[in-house]
Amino acid sequence: MRFDLMAGTAAAPLAPFTRSPVVLVFDSGLGGLTVLAEVRRARPDAKLVYAADDAAFPYGALPEDVVLSRVLAVMERLIALHAPDLVVIACNTMTTLVLPALRGRFAVPFVGTVPAIKPAATATRSGLVSVLATPGTVRREYTRDLIETYAGACAVTLVGATGLAALAEAELSGLPVADEDVLAEIAPCFVETPAGRTDVVVLGCTHYPLLLARYARIAPWPVTWIDPAPAVARRMVQLLGQPSRDEIPGPILATFTSGARLTPVLRAALGERGIADVALEAMPLVLQ
Repeated sequence: MRFDLMAGTAAAPLAPFTRSPVVLVFDSGLGGLTVLAEVRRARPDAKLVYAADDAAFPYGALPEDVVLSRVLAVMERLIALHAPDLVVIACNTMTTLVLPALRGRFAVPFVGTVPAIKPAATATRSGLVSVLATPGTVRREYTRDLIETYAGACAVTLVGATGLAALAEAELSGLPVADEDVLAEIAPCFVETPAGRTDVVVLGCTHYPLLLARYARIAPWPVTWIDPAPAVARRMVQLLGQPSRDEIPGPILATFTSGARLTPVLRAALGERGIADVALEAMPLVLQ
């Protein structure tokens, strides 16, 4: 399966804007906040909307056909409400399953997110690289295609973390998260052989950088952690162009399809990330 995940390397930049562009950043939960921060840094003049389909979180636990129909339905409503000039899909699972269908349904350009395997292969010195991702991302053909294309000379360990995204959401919501639980999820990334040991870990889920400081503290040894968010923001800028002048970042609107996890601690954390307004666009998940 080969398709352009990063919004079309051949896609032409959009016409110059005479106003602030509207950018919608979409994820099933809170992981896209890591991408949102880079998007805001790259285009501080943009009007940003962060949309979390938390009623269906996590997408990786749903059948693929359900994810497809769900994302198309939610996106249709979000585009009608916010009229974005560009949409960032801040989720690996959604990118690989739904991006072609989104581009076929809507005229707005989409930027996807994939594991940063190419820069990992460039950064490694030992040749031992690990990809820390969801089980769904680990088993998908596109991940293996990326490894074959860009990291054929490396020994790549694929680690499907079953609970790490939920741990990241829990910590951001103010719930206790034990070091040993996080370590159990990341420990398989650390491989030691007579020839060397893992020196680069790809964070293959946008939730995972939320716990980056924790990983660095509890990891068996130091490694380079690679986050795809900066590359996603750079691709957005290629399409939208650079801001015309230095701007002070404006407030961000966040919208949730459930809001069940909106604890006071989470609301405070959202505020620290520039999200001044939190709305509810209720869309319960109904499984047939």
